[in-house]
Amino acid sequence: MEIVFIVISILTVLSSIMMIRSKKLVHSALYLAGAFIGTAGLFMLLEAEFLAWVQILVYVGAVVTLILFTIMLTRKGEEE
Repeated sequence: MEIVFIVISILTVLSSIMMIRSKKLVHSALYLAGAFIGTAGLFMLLEAEFLAWVQILVYVGAVVTLILFTIMLTRKGEEE
């Protein structure tokens, strides 16, 4: 059980760090989703299933989707 906790914690922290360091907004939003899913995994380890499902449904399902749609709809044509 401790190994699962350590793995989920490391993945959550790495996802959070990558979210901050990423130069592209879409990649940052996807790393944010990864951090939220990792947090939900930690809630599952704490046997707080309700909080884990709320974390997934509200934050990953709604907030990250809203952020992604906002980024995609408001960006002007960028030349690479």
